[in-house]
Amino acid sequence: MPKLKTNRSAAKRFRVNKTGKVKRGRAGGRHLMTGKPSQRRRRLRKTTLVGASERATIKDLLPYS
Repeated sequence: MPKLKTNRSAAKRFRVNKTGKVKRGRAGGRHLMTGKPSQRRRRLRKTTLVGASERATIKDLLPYS
C-alpha cells in the first residue's frame, strides 16, 4: 500500500496532542485589533481544542500525527 499524503494546509493549522486531541489557534486574531477589547485580544492569543465532532475529520487529513 502506498504512503498517505498529509494535507499541508491542515498540517499548518493543527497539532495533535499525546492524548489524541487536536489543538488549533483561535479565529479572529490577525487584524483589526484596535476595535477589540483587551480581554478578548488576550484570549485570542491562546490555543484551544477542536471539538469532538471535527476531530475525526482532521485526523484523516493528518494521517501520521
